[in-house]
Amino acid sequence: MMTHLSLGVIIVAVLAATVADADVKVVCEKDSVKITWRISAELVPNAARLFLGSCMPTQLSVLPTGEGEAHFNYKFADCKFKKLMKGKRLIYQNELTYRPQSKMHPAALIHPIECVYKRPESWIPPFLKPGSGVSEGQGELVVHMALLNAQLTGLAKTNVIPLGSFMPIWAAVEQKSHQPLLLLMEECVAASTPELHPGSPVYPIIANKGCLLESVRGHSLFLPRYHSSALILYLQSFKLGLGEEVYIHCKLVVWDPADLDETKKTCHYVKDSESWELLDDPLQSSLCSCCDSTCKSRSKRGVEWESHSQSHNSVLGPLVIVEQNPSSEDLGVKD
Repeated sequence: MMTHLSLGVIIVAVLAATVADADVKVVCEKDSVKITWRISAELVPNAARLFLGSCMPTQLSVLPTGEGEAHFNYKFADCKFKKLMKGKRLIYQNELTYRPQSKMHPAALIHPIECVYKRPESWIPPFLKPGSGVSEGQGELVVHMALLNAQLTGLAKTNVIPLGSFMPIWAAVEQKSHQPLLLLMEECVAASTPELHPGSPVYPIIANKGCLLESVRGHSLFLPRYHSSALILYLQSFKLGLGEEVYIHCKLVVWDPADLDETKKTCHYVKDSESWELLDDPLQSSLCSCCDSTCKSRSKRGVEWESHSQSHNSVLGPLVIVEQNPSSEDLGVKD
C-alpha cells in the first residue's frame, strides 16, 4: 500500500497484485488527482489502451530505457470517479486499467485508486436540504426517511432492488433549535401493504428495542453516523414478496444522546467477533447483550427522559425486490 500526504489530504492507492507498488505514484489535490504510471517498454506502443476510469492518459513520456510514464491529470468530476461519504470521510474511487481488448473483455491490469478526505465539518447530505420531498412534520420536529443511491449522495432513482444487493435506508430528524438529538430505529418490519393492521403478516428487520436482526441472518449493518440526528440502515435485500411491492415500516425514536440503555440503542451483529456491537459507542456494547433475549430499561434517567422523547412511525415504499440479473451490479457500497 502506498500513502502520500499533500495539502492535508490522506491519499491511499490500493495495490492490485499485477501492478507493482513502485510503478504508480498518486497525488490527490483539492478537487483533482495526478497519477504517474510507469509502464514497461512493451506497453508503450499500446498506451492508448491505458485508462483511469473512462479517461485516457493526458500525457505519455518515453524514458531513455525504453520504458514509459503515463500521466493522468483529471478532476474528480471526470473519468467516472465514484464519490462516497462514509462516516467522517469523503472518498473518491476509481481504477487504473490496461485494456488490450474491447470493453466487453476484462482488463489485463487493474490498480484501484482511492483518495480520502476529511469530510467538511459543514457538510450536510444534499437530500437533507429543504424541498427534498421526504419530510414529515411532527410537533416541532421534521423527520425524514428515504432510500439512498449506491454512493450515499442522494435519493435513489429507482425502487427496483436486485435480490441480495443493499438498500441504504436513511432516516434523520432536523434539530433546528432543539438540544442535541439522537435518532434511533427502535423497530422496523417489512410488509406487503403501506398500512399495518392487527394481524398483518410482517417480516421483522429491527426488533427488541434497536437490535438489527438482519445482521444475524445476512450482511446488513448500520453505517457510521455523520451526525447523531441521522442514521443509515445498510439493509441487504431479502426474498420476501419477490417481484411484488414491499414496504418498510419503522418506528423512529428521538432520544438523549448522553443516555443510552438497553431500550435506547442501535445494535448490529458482527460476524467476525460473533458478538453484538453498539453503533454509537462500541465500548458500551454490553447494552446489546440483551439482543438475544429481552431488552429492558435499567436507567432511572432514561425513565425520566421518556416523557420528553418523541417517536414517529415512518413508511418507505413501495420497493420491488427482483431476482439478480447476471449482469446486474450490486447497489451497495463496500468498505
